[in-house]
Amino acid sequence: MLFIDFYNAVLNTSFTYDDLPFPITSIHVKKGTSLTVYGQVEDSLYFMNKGIVEMTIKSYMTEKIIDFFFEAELFCGYTSFLDQLPTDVQITTLMDSEIEVIKRKDLLPVYQYSLEANQFGRICTEHGYMRKSNREKNLLTKTAEERYSELFQSRSKYIANIPVNKIAKYLGIHPESLSRIRKKMNS
Repeated sequence: MLFIDFYNAVLNTSFTYDDLPFPITSIHVKKGTSLTVYGQVEDSLYFMNKGIVEMTIKSYMTEKIIDFFFEAELFCGYTSFLDQLPTDVQITTLMDSEIEVIKRKDLLPVYQYSLEANQFGRICTEHGYMRKSNREKNLLTKTAEERYSELFQSRSKYIANIPVNKIAKYLGIHPESLSRIRKKMNS
């Protein structure tokens, strides 16, 4: 899915790229590329056409995976994008990716005069909040096995592209525990 298809689906419109009130750049990014690094001020909003990224945060002596983003999803270091302070997250591609980029300097001024862009931003922010809220609830109320099962059911075509140790980090368990869960599910 391209960004314009996503934009039109969210707003129930039939815009073309030429109709958008802000410019978009398409980039091809190699596996292992950090789009956003710790301490950077986020200046871009990303839309994943093809690929997977992980969002990590440093925690004491380790790094934890906050989330994965897949095709047809928007992502960025959102708090830094909003407050323009250095980010505490890092966003790295897990495979070669095709991404569309919207610069903050091009997007925010448009909110002043474009009802569609403003509505799009609000709806996407609401969806992002719901995503984070559901993730938090799942971490507090579901077992690692239940969380893995949901991830597998909703993102099965991507799981093979994510190293087991990263999935385990995302679930908050050790890779050995994930191996036991996977073995149990396959039997």
